[in-house]
Amino acid sequence: MTADASDRIRVRVVALARTWLATPYHHQAALKGVGCDCLGLLRGVYAELYGAEPEAPPPYSPSWAEDHGSETLREAARRHLEEIPIPQAEAGDVLLFRWRNGLPAKHCAILTGPSRMIHAYDGHSVLESWIPPAWSRRIAHAFRFPEIAR
Repeated sequence: MTADASDRIRVRVVALARTWLATPYHHQAALKGVGCDCLGLLRGVYAELYGAEPEAPPPYSPSWAEDHGSETLREAARRHLEEIPIPQAEAGDVLLFRWRNGLPAKHCAILTGPSRMIHAYDGHSVLESWIPPAWSRRIAHAFRFPEIAR
């Protein structure tokens, strides 16, 4: 992918993610302005970029990562996004977070700038916030949206 194409995708990802701001939190949902969780936000932005979601997620509980112990979110991201080294993540890229060592990553966010992200989590609507040190330490994986076919 050329640098210009990559920059255009990044700008578009951030712009699309910002259209989800203030969408109420709703577990397993992916409806802009109605409700979504962190995965629903990512699914929605992906669908707006590429015309459809890459795959339908199976039903999942709020404690799915602890219950199953597998890297389900990471593996799904690997199927549809390009994995990159965490230090290379830029605006428009996706971060996956792990809450404790030894547990799978279970939260995702879209970077909007240095130490800033858009995400949704229980009790909060979709919001853009800085990434505090406690969250920064929990970044487990980074991914980039693939080039959009012309």
